[in-house]
Amino acid sequence: MKFGNNNRNAFSIKTLLDILIGLTSVGIVLITLGGLGGVSAAALQSNPNKKNVIFMVTDGMGPASLALTRGFKQFRDKLEIDDVLTLDKHFIGTSRTRSNNSLVTDSAAGATAFACALKSYNGAIGVTPDKQPCGTILEALKLQGYLTGLVVTTRITDATPACFSSHVDYRSQEDLIAQHQLGEYPLGRLVDLILGGGRCHFLPNSYPDGCRSDSRNLIEEAQSNDWSYVGNREEFDLLKSGENVTLPLLGLLATTDIPYAIDRDSKEYPSLAEQVKVALTSLSKATKDSDEGFFLLIEGSRIDHAGHDNDPAAQVREVLAYDDAFKEVIKFIDESDVETVAISTSDHETGGLATARQIAPDYPDYLWYPEVLLNSTHSGGYLTQKILKFKQSELGLKSDKFKQFLIKKLLRPI
Repeated sequence: MKFGNNNRNAFSIKTLLDILIGLTSVGIVLITLGGLGGVSAAALQSNPNKKNVIFMVTDGMGPASLALTRGFKQFRDKLEIDDVLTLDKHFIGTSRTRSNNSLVTDSAAGATAFACALKSYNGAIGVTPDKQPCGTILEALKLQGYLTGLVVTTRITDATPACFSSHVDYRSQEDLIAQHQLGEYPLGRLVDLILGGGRCHFLPNSYPDGCRSDSRNLIEEAQSNDWSYVGNREEFDLLKSGENVTLPLLGLLATTDIPYAIDRDSKEYPSLAEQVKVALTSLSKATKDSDEGFFLLIEGSRIDHAGHDNDPAAQVREVLAYDDAFKEVIKFIDESDVETVAISTSDHETGGLATARQIAPDYPDYLWYPEVLLNSTHSGGYLTQKILKFKQSELGLKSDKFKQFLIKKLLRPI
C-alpha cells in the first residue's frame, strides 16, 4: 500500500488508559496492572514524568481458558482449590471486541484497535477502514523519545505485532510487514527491539529457512544498517544479562512460530518469560539516562493457535507460559525506579472452549479430567507432523502393528 497524508495522533499515557477504559464492557478478559515500585524520592524529583508502558496481549484467550488452566495447574501441582494464577490476582474486568465489519474480530482488527484506537476490518494491519495508515501508540511514543520493543512467540510479522509496527492492507502481506518493521517506510525505523519467530519472512525462498517471494535477505540488510542480530538459543543466551545488548536488536529465534510450550525444546528455544526478561532488562538499561522510558508489546501468541487447533493440552501450557511472563513484568515493576503502566488484555476468544460436558441425559455431572491433559506430552500439531513424516514401509509394519507403533512412540499410555 502507499502512504497518504496522515494526521498522526500524539498519544499520551493518559490517552492510552482512556482508550482501554473505553473498551471495557463484556466478552474478553481485561487485566490491568499499575505499578510504581522501589522508587526513591530523588528519582521522582529528578524525573517525575518518566514512564514505561507495557502492553500485553493474550491472543485468543477467554475466561474459559483461565478456568481450564487454573484447574489443570491445581491438579498437576497438587495445589489447594483456592490457588490461582498470577493473572487472576490482577483481573479487573472484561473488554468487548468486534471489528467494523464483523461481530467477531480477528487478531488484526483487534490489534489495530489497541494500537490506533479505532475499529477496522478483519485482516487490517494498522490501517483505517478505507485502508489509510493510522498512527499507532508505538509510533507516537517513539516519536516522543521512547524506546520501543516487540516480544512474541509467533512470527514477528503476524497480526498482533504487525499492527503496532507496520501498515498494510491485509495480514497475509508478511514480507512487506517485515520491511516496515525494519524501518522501510516513510517514518523510518521506529522499533528498537524485536524478539520472536518468523525468520522465513526475512529471507528469500532460495534459503532453507526462507519464504520471501523476492530475493532480498532482510537480515543482512538489517545488519548493514546497524541492527544487531541473534538467530538461535546460543546467541540469545548471550543477551540474558542485558549487558551485551546493542540496540536496535533483531532476534528471530525460529523459522516460523516458536513451538508450543508443550513441544518446546528449552535447549533450542527460549520461553516467553525469558524473552520478556531480556527485553525489559535491555530497554530499561538503554533508557537509564533518558528523560523518556520505553514501550514494550508482549504477546502470548500461541494461546490462539491452540484454540484454533482445539488442543486443550497445548492451550493450558500456553496460558501458563504467559502467566510466567506476566510474573516477570510484575517483578520488573516492583523493582523499577521508573513509574510503569502495564496492561494485559485479550483480542478475542478462540475455539469455543468449554471446560466440561454433560455425559448423561439426566441431571448432569459437570465433569472434566485434568489428568487427560497431563498425559499429553505434545501438541496435536507436533504429533501430526510425526505421523506425516513416518514412512510405514521402512518398518515393514502392517496396519495393526502401525497403530500400536504410533501409540507406543507418540502417546503416553493413559
